[in-house]
Amino acid sequence: MDFSQLINEITYRAVRSSGSGGQHVNKVATKIELYFNLFGSVFFNEEQKERLKAYLQNRLTNSGILILSCGESRSQFKNKTIVTKRFLELIEEGLKEEKERLPTKIPKAVKQKRLLNKRKTSEKKANRKPPKID
Repeated sequence: MDFSQLINEITYRAVRSSGSGGQHVNKVATKIELYFNLFGSVFFNEEQKERLKAYLQNRLTNSGILILSCGESRSQFKNKTIVTKRFLELIEEGLKEEKERLPTKIPKAVKQKRLLNKRKTSEKKANRKPPKID
């Protein structure tokens, strides 16, 4: 799938990273936040939007915006590349159609083994009881 048009719908924002890093982290905005408006996208049709909405339900805001961030590297460009790659993988995974499961028969040997184990267990428990004397 060609995602070049989809990438045009993404908005990026550079922010200051949190955590250790000394003076560098306090003055340079290297962390990248990616914003994608799923409901406003023209790249996907309605069916695809519904599928993505279901897949990303815990990640979307109430207005249907997906926010991803990356502050792994000290390089803004690297972070932008990483977060874009992560976004595209997420979209691909969300659009995958699940294969329908074909029900299989339970093999005869498995059924026989289960019944044999059942019989053994019941005999074991029956042997624990004291004998009946009439």
